[in-house]
Amino acid sequence: MSAVTWVYIVIEVMSALGLIFLILMHSGKGGGLSDMFGGSAGSAAQGSTVVERNLDRITVTVAMIFAFTTLTLDLRLQ
Repeated sequence: MSAVTWVYIVIEVMSALGLIFLILMHSGKGGGLSDMFGGSAGSAAQGSTVVERNLDRITVTVAMIFAFTTLTLDLRLQ
């Protein structure tokens, strides 16, 4: 394998770990165990903040990088 393939593999692994971290950082949208026990009142009043929107944008960007490297590695390793 060439050095470029190894670079794509490193980017793939880093973006996968980044996606896991970013997805876990998101707040729940309801329907979980906290709603069963009355925890929905606090989350309903919270709303969407600038931080959450930026986290969404970063997550989408990392997901696009992950998808691009996945397709590129698939084509390179055929």
